[in-house]
Amino acid sequence: MKPFFYFIIAMAGAVSALAQRQIVPVNFSQVTVNDFFWKPRIEKVHSATLPVCMTYTEDSTARIRNFENAAKRSGQHKGIYFDDSDVYKVIEGIAYTLKTTPDKALEAKTDEWIDKIAAAQLPDGYLNTYYTLKGLDKRWTDMEKHEDYCLGHLIEGAVAYYDATKKRKLLDVSIRFANHFDSTFRLQNRPWVTGHQELELALVKLYHTTQNDRYLKLADWLIEQRGKGNGRGQIWTDKNFDGARYCQDDVPVREMTDIKGHAVRAMYLYTGMADVAAETGDRGYTQALERVWADVVERNMYITGGIGSSTKNEGFTVDYDLPNESAYCETCASVGMVFWNQRMNLYSGEAKYVDVLERSLYNGALAGVQLTGNLFFYVNPLASFGMHHRKAWYGTACCPSNVSRLMPSVGGYIYNTSANTLWVNLYVGSSTEVKLGTNKVKFTQKTNYPWAGEVEFKVVPDSSKVDFGVKLRIPAWCDKYSVEVNGKAVSNLVADKGYVTVARTWAKNDVLKLRMEMPVKVVAADPRVQANVGKRAIQRGPLVYCIEEQDNRHLDFDQMVLSPKTQFTTAFEPALLGGVTTIKAQNGGDNFTLIPYYSWDNRQAGRMKVWMDWKGK
Repeated sequence: MKPFFYFIIAMAGAVSALAQRQIVPVNFSQVTVNDFFWKPRIEKVHSATLPVCMTYTEDSTARIRNFENAAKRSGQHKGIYFDDSDVYKVIEGIAYTLKTTPDKALEAKTDEWIDKIAAAQLPDGYLNTYYTLKGLDKRWTDMEKHEDYCLGHLIEGAVAYYDATKKRKLLDVSIRFANHFDSTFRLQNRPWVTGHQELELALVKLYHTTQNDRYLKLADWLIEQRGKGNGRGQIWTDKNFDGARYCQDDVPVREMTDIKGHAVRAMYLYTGMADVAAETGDRGYTQALERVWADVVERNMYITGGIGSSTKNEGFTVDYDLPNESAYCETCASVGMVFWNQRMNLYSGEAKYVDVLERSLYNGALAGVQLTGNLFFYVNPLASFGMHHRKAWYGTACCPSNVSRLMPSVGGYIYNTSANTLWVNLYVGSSTEVKLGTNKVKFTQKTNYPWAGEVEFKVVPDSSKVDFGVKLRIPAWCDKYSVEVNGKAVSNLVADKGYVTVARTWAKNDVLKLRMEMPVKVVAADPRVQANVGKRAIQRGPLVYCIEEQDNRHLDFDQMVLSPKTQFTTAFEPALLGGVTTIKAQNGGDNFTLIPYYSWDNRQAGRMKVWMDWKGK
């Protein structure tokens, strides 16, 4: 079988700024996900993930009590200085869930939290329980202390909750805090560098919701603050950090050429830059992002779409340093890869960004949560001796709360629209109604993806016949595909930027089908990745596979190898790990089983690895 070299990804040419913002995502609230793969996971967020997050937020930790104390302006602050952010992320996850699964009790509890948050806000708009209780004289003195980061997550939670319920109490709280920040810094021309980026992307969401360009200007101003020597605080002076590189503050953003520092901070910064560029057409931002993206994907990304190899800085070291057992690959970083690559796709119209989004979503991010929905990985290695397991919570609890907001918002990554075109990015059973030109079109998708490559779409325009185009992403893993309309093959299709376009006059109940061959692929890493020299991995469709000791106790774990003679068979096993397609590998008389990487560590403890020894040329 021909090896598939996942690090070698062609870079496209320049993207015209004039083409930006012509492509917009279809909001998750307009998409009903009825997919057999994703719907149970979304339901698990409601039944298991959110209850865990809420219990630890309200009962097992002091997060909500901190707001109660801040409202009284008395009492102690307990926990970490950025704990407010987890409350806001859980609210965001609740908002996405309420939109798809109304729950009066859950909404009432959230309103109760929001009342406590609002009561803790100071008359000038400032809101941060750590400094309110520790000493307001120290606020805005250390750029590392996450005041702006907490504001960013407040805005995201507030925007989502307003979208879901039309209740604007939390939105108004976030607006007052954003106005306080803007008046304190930008309008006073007082330098400020976000130590942990997040506010930048959140402000663009606030701009979209309020249509007040004050917030877009503030986001742009914050991005322009970086790399000018204005950073102040622990992160810039502590010898345990790599100074400004740690938070991407070593050069102005337009001069960025490579990935560096803390992985999650980088993802949030790049997402914010792409958001701003999509509104302003700033080619300096997009050119820098394209350079950095190539560096990430070609030299610093794991096959799972995970990023950040080092525990020391929760991020990057040098190119091609991708160890397996000690891989950090924070779940939040994979979530960030989903955010960033979606934004890159929106301004460029290039499918290669969705290819990376999909890789990170189905492998790096999905592995971060137990199949039961109530246990979580912070770190996602690609090999284990059986001692790495998910936990119910962490002292730094960003990953559980990030999972709680990613899963129920998956519907927002499936479709885009442009002037007279519907773009299909992810193959997820779903339905939506979009406006194309002057017409409304209902669009349903049925598929057995990611286990099979056949997708069926039904088109129902509001008029008897409507002209528009449908762009279907052809994933990078797919070598052969076919398209048909109403049972007749569509010929002469040519992929452009990773999409094929079916443009025609559509009638009610027209059926469009895409068939993608989904063979087992043997994957080789770039030879400069020392950890994987003489090794291969297995991928099928969007899923990376691994071997787990649980399935292969009849064999010596270290002696299971791949070779050019290895034969593969696949079978869907509905009773295994929530229903998965397994891969059986046969080398002579030895047979071993591979499972999707996201599903490992859901049974008895045991060894696991993605990369296997290779015998052959």
